Amino acid sequence: MNKKDHLSYKQALEELERIVDEIENGEIDVDLLAEKVKRAAFLSQICKSKLRKTQEELDKFLSEIEKEENKQEENEFEPSS
Repeated sequence: MNKKDHLSYKQALEELERIVDEIENGEIDVDLLAEKVKRAAFLSQICKSKLRKTQEELDKFLSEIEKEENKQEENEFEPSS
């Protein structure tokens, strides 16, 4: 398991939001700024990856539902023998 797997989407997003707030409010020491920006980029990638994976799973699920609905519709319109 890599580092990315240890953070949930919510955890990564909350930490990312804290860093952004610190940067926007000028609360970060210049000496730590580069480190915080790197961490923010890392957290952003975690969030993007989790969102992309979730989107792919939803697309797959919706596609399966659509296929099943199409099968049911085809069966409804087939003439009875």
